[in-house]
Amino acid sequence: MLTHLDSQGRANMVDVTEKAVTEREATAEARVRMLPQTLQMIVDGEHPKGDVFAVARIAGIQAAKKTSDLIPLCHPLMLTSVKVELSAEGQDAVRIVARCKLAGQTGVEMEALTAASVAALTIYDMCKAVDKGMVIEQVRLLEKLGGKSGHYKAEA
Repeated sequence: MLTHLDSQGRANMVDVTEKAVTEREATAEARVRMLPQTLQMIVDGEHPKGDVFAVARIAGIQAAKKTSDLIPLCHPLMLTSVKVELSAEGQDAVRIVARCKLAGQTGVEMEALTAASVAALTIYDMCKAVDKGMVIEQVRLLEKLGGKSGHYKAEA
């Protein structure tokens, strides 16, 4: 059942007033495919705009905190932890893993997905001058813990 629709089929924010406050956590990932020389420039710290991973990490953290401003029916949440990890994967990709936590009445999947997505977009923005053909891919929820629906873990 789609809980963001009322009895007339109109979009609305889900009422979580009666839901119990529980610990909730979500992990999402994204990948940015690029030319091998672009990845090498990032890893070697030779990008003229500075530390690409550091800027993307901060962007992802900021994005998680602003998710309700970006996604119309998301609740504003008091996140207690946001971690964004970036690493080179193979010769031509950056893997981004974002983890969000809180004690609250609704989950943090959208915050984790937003953090991973905006970190990926930031990498694109910083590197587009040298590699316009980068591809952002595999933005997905990896795991979710807590809440009524319980534990979810994506298949490998």
